[in-house]
Amino acid sequence: MERRLAAILAADVFGYTRLMGADETGTLRRLTELRQKVLEPLIARYRGRIVKLMGDGLLVEFASVVDALACAVAWQKSMAEQEIETDEDRRFKFRIGINLGDVIVEGDDIHGDVVNIASRLESLAEPGGISLSGDAYRQVKGKIEADFEDLGERDLKNVAEPVRAYRIAEDGSDVGTTLLARERLAPSDKPSIAVLPFTNMSGDPEQEYFSDGITEDIITGLSRFSSLSVVARNSTFVYRDSAVNVTEAGKALGARYLLEGSLRKVGNRVRLTAQLIDVESGKHIWAERYDRVLEDIFAIQDELVHEIVATLVGRLETAHADKALRKHPENLAAYDYYLKALQFERRYDAEGVREGRKALENAVALDPGFAKAHALLASFMFQASWFEGGDEHVHDDEALAIARRAVELDPNDGDCYAKLAIVHLQRGEFDQAEHYLKQAIALNPHDSSTWSHYAWYLVCIGEPQQALDRLSEREAVEPFPPNWHWELRGQALYELGRYEEAASTFARMTNLHYWDHGFLCACYGQLGRTDKAQSHWEKVLEVVPDATAQFLLDFEFRKHQADSDHWLEGYRKAGFA
Repeated sequence: MERRLAAILAADVFGYTRLMGADETGTLRRLTELRQKVLEPLIARYRGRIVKLMGDGLLVEFASVVDALACAVAWQKSMAEQEIETDEDRRFKFRIGINLGDVIVEGDDIHGDVVNIASRLESLAEPGGISLSGDAYRQVKGKIEADFEDLGERDLKNVAEPVRAYRIAEDGSDVGTTLLARERLAPSDKPSIAVLPFTNMSGDPEQEYFSDGITEDIITGLSRFSSLSVVARNSTFVYRDSAVNVTEAGKALGARYLLEGSLRKVGNRVRLTAQLIDVESGKHIWAERYDRVLEDIFAIQDELVHEIVATLVGRLETAHADKALRKHPENLAAYDYYLKALQFERRYDAEGVREGRKALENAVALDPGFAKAHALLASFMFQASWFEGGDEHVHDDEALAIARRAVELDPNDGDCYAKLAIVHLQRGEFDQAEHYLKQAIALNPHDSSTWSHYAWYLVCIGEPQQALDRLSEREAVEPFPPNWHWELRGQALYELGRYEEAASTFARMTNLHYWDHGFLCACYGQLGRTDKAQSHWEKVLEVVPDATAQFLLDFEFRKHQADSDHWLEGYRKAGFA
């Protein structure tokens, strides 16, 4: 039986029976529209997972109580805004209850007292209000500025013991503004833009890698300009393969402008359409269609970047844009292999590493001067040792040579420097890693992966609080971070001695690797929960049957022995060191 720590949000519509009695068809239609257009994107924004829909209610799981409460506040605020034009007797008003505790996991479903209590806490909330258990309250107390009303010990239906409950006080209505302000950095005066995944119009699902890769290249090109704030690829791609409401997507991503488009590749020709949209007004600022031979794809990308920068920033910086644009590959077949490798990189598993290496080896064979292909190949080389479960340094020398070659080929590409930095970090060469990471940031100040690499470096040199600060800054412009973001945050929290938070953070990952199970084993060892530690250690052994605590630590590249000893202490308390 699997268990995990979770924050549970339960919500229902107050007076639903009355609403259905007055207009059954209209009520169902309006509620369905609200769920799809408002609530589901909102829940995704705060990294929640809808467990089930229950007529007039929803059950949602979060890894963090702060996320659950922030979502609840934004939820109630959004509902008030949505329903303001609706007659009072027809308005939807949700009651929300939040609880924290261990849930029992059965497939996609969850059970347990924590779920029952969250559901019962709904009844303690006013229509349009939020209540939470004492366990949940203790997690948010002192972390947000809000007024809570202590409701005391309450007897809840079908719950054996009284539960201490709180609700947001009526005079604490500005908690939504406070939470959102703390969750994100103060708004920048720079124009903010999100590039949505370009739609593949080729009629061939296998061409998705091409449209996705072009989208990512445009994001990278825009990220080079310090006068723009660019939303990371990991966040915008949550809208892939779905109909997008421009206003809702812009708000969820924190972007003032959206670039959306489509791409059709047939034989040796490519047609690309693009529209730049003002989120606040929903109006198109400009739209272009490019119908060219495939060899012109790089020129099309450059034109797009120039046009956006000229429109949003001004002609002065655009005049210098050529210096920021990357060195393009000379061979289209090599570029095609590179785009395929990008898809394998996002899989972050053993097969993805193997297939990605093959694609990139083909790319550099066809185009020996293709810098980005060399840089990504170096990344796959050092990742290979992680997934092979063997010597962590087996590919170091080869990866270093390839990464150095990437920088030589294009000294203006920040990603090449970032990959070289991480190779040095894996080799324990911390000064070199810092040097190249700073060069990468200078060249591409808004690249999300580079900043995450820098946070990893900070963890490795024993600066976990600085790492957390950097990760939080990225969350301000990347509302849907990738899996390894939570892995880094969990490591930093562990090293700060915040073991419960660390365990909850690792649990946010959608795909745990064997070393992540190792991290969780150490967390639960520190918490004295040896049963949980045992279950995660078994997951480690499924992949690496002869694994030891020291084997896992050898992959962590800590500069200071005290930091390694801290992790070893967690394994020892769990009984595995």
